[in-house]
Amino acid sequence: MPSYTKIHQLMHSAVEEGVFPGAVLLAAQGEKILLHQAYGYASVIPEKQPLKPETIFDLASLTKPLATTLGIMSLIEKGLLSLDQSLGFWLDKSQSPEKPGITLRRLLAHSAGLPAYQPYYLDLIRQSVDKKATLRNWVKKEPLLYPPGSQTLYSDLGFIVLEWLFEKTADEALDTWIRNNIYIPLGLPHLGYRPITPSGVPDPEIYAATEDCPWRNKILRGEVHDDNTYAVGGISGQAGLFGTAFEVFQLLRTLKRAYDQPRNPNFFKGEWVRIFWERQSRPRGTTRALGFDTPTNTGSSAGRYFSLKSVGHLGFTGTSFWLDLEKDFLVVLLTNRVHPTRDNEKIKPFRPLIHDLLFQEMMAL
Repeated sequence: MPSYTKIHQLMHSAVEEGVFPGAVLLAAQGEKILLHQAYGYASVIPEKQPLKPETIFDLASLTKPLATTLGIMSLIEKGLLSLDQSLGFWLDKSQSPEKPGITLRRLLAHSAGLPAYQPYYLDLIRQSVDKKATLRNWVKKEPLLYPPGSQTLYSDLGFIVLEWLFEKTADEALDTWIRNNIYIPLGLPHLGYRPITPSGVPDPEIYAATEDCPWRNKILRGEVHDDNTYAVGGISGQAGLFGTAFEVFQLLRTLKRAYDQPRNPNFFKGEWVRIFWERQSRPRGTTRALGFDTPTNTGSSAGRYFSLKSVGHLGFTGTSFWLDLEKDFLVVLLTNRVHPTRDNEKIKPFRPLIHDLLFQEMMAL
């Protein structure tokens, strides 16, 4: 069995150089896991606690492809929604007369014209009314930054709208639906949301710590890092999902099996997985698929060797996955790079380095 010494050395060096306190790295060729290893620490404050392969991470924006997008895809499969139907009736057209041009496709591909982000939590945490309804009303009234379909701008707000649309159509909250209809049937017990409760987080030591939060006045562990998601109770379309590297692998393998065999019965309908994993042709120059990303021609976090026929996503807390659909090669990298502060951005140059090395060591380049 290969030792992968260079990979281990690079990961240990990343811990020593402060790229992240700890990480779990999983690489697989098809169904075969080639490497699944933990490095460094789940927390360094108030004390150092080693990471384990089964440590649960705050997946941050991996929520977008692995929860919200899969929920929307299921409703489309059932004929309850359509990719190209106008959603203008949902939104306040008085703010932007172009809002009828907003479609599911454009929301999923980050080309609906909505802003990237707004710090809604600053006002939400001072309110006692229905915070999620308040948040949705604010998003509804946001003026568009550009005409829908004309540009691409990665947007948390678009996925707030998608969760809202899912909930109204399915008549069920996204977190309970996705757990009961996808994660539990697939045997993924740790993959899911963690609603905020007054009693706090049971068993915080099973989670990788994130930020020493300046306004929650504590180190976050098993509590969602994303501020807007926390403010509405821990469940949103853009963040809130927790899980292990192995569970991310299992879910993506289930999707890939459907992709490979679109005519065979699978847990997901392969024809729809293929549609969602196709890079969009518009707006011109976009790298977005539906709910997923694809590598840029240069400077991609996936490095130099993942083909353009790959799908992946990044999460703010230091999480990511990249799946090469042609070479059937998957890398899941979960880190707690925001522990104890989000100001650490050393992971940006590190991601392509580790992806390149994994390809060189495992794919006989």
